[in-house]
Amino acid sequence: MAKPGRSVEKRHRSRHFPIGLGRGAAGAMIFGIPMLMTMELWHLGFYIGRSRLLLLLLVNIPLLVLLAHRIGFEQTFTWREAFRDAMIAYAIAIVISTVVLFLLGNITAEVPFSEVIGKVAVQAVPASIGALLGRSQLGSHRNDDEEQEDKAEKKGDHDIVPNEMSTSYGRELFLMGVGALFLSLNVAPTEEIILISYKMTPLHALGLILLSIAIMHGFVYAVAFKGSHELSEETPWWHAFFRFTFPGYMVAVLISIYVLWTFQRLEDAAPTQMLMSVIVLSFPGAIGAAAARLIL
Repeated sequence: MAKPGRSVEKRHRSRHFPIGLGRGAAGAMIFGIPMLMTMELWHLGFYIGRSRLLLLLLVNIPLLVLLAHRIGFEQTFTWREAFRDAMIAYAIAIVISTVVLFLLGNITAEVPFSEVIGKVAVQAVPASIGALLGRSQLGSHRNDDEEQEDKAEKKGDHDIVPNEMSTSYGRELFLMGVGALFLSLNVAPTEEIILISYKMTPLHALGLILLSIAIMHGFVYAVAFKGSHELSEETPWWHAFFRFTFPGYMVAVLISIYVLWTFQRLEDAAPTQMLMSVIVLSFPGAIGAAAARLIL
């Protein structure tokens, strides 16, 4: 016999799930439109290595699952529900990307099918993240969902899996990685990254690194890492720096390396030039990592 509390919860979630889908479609459009209208990303679908593209798509799935467990279309209590939300976000992103590319004239009957698949696959990655971000940015029922989770836990529903990411240090780094990946995907395919890296001197690179770290550290204190990692007034500055800021910047650097490798921006480049490109891309990546705490 179903528990009354559980039946009320199911009705609540079924009522808000279609609204969540609408927010997801809006999020995919809002967060994905800059990339959907970027020429370099259109061309990526043609020349990007299929093995690297497949790896990007596979990496995106667990990222979406973890993100859905945090901010899915509705409050998720099990990993099965999180996986469902992740796949729905991917499906929304594929549909939105296909429709927009078609309306922009980038998908026509003359375009080879393999190129169409490549274009849609590349665009669907950031759009799928945007679909999930639509809930946190466009939603108004988050507090209700969180209250339901608290009530369910008090009632002793043991089959509900608590959101363990909400209190872990790994969650902070994960959110930083999502923010860094999202902004890096926006600019990594553009020619400007390579052009800027060629024009920079070692002094410029050092200044950009210091600026990136300073911006991230400013966000640490501005956001104050609310919740389990809230910084008290007695906490020394170096504690936040070595626990959050510096690891966050390293996450942005690693994400930048992976994205540049995926988009073949490190091919036939000297080690010094590779380093410059990584430093340049890590600047928006660091900003995205820092801002992720506000967005998510």
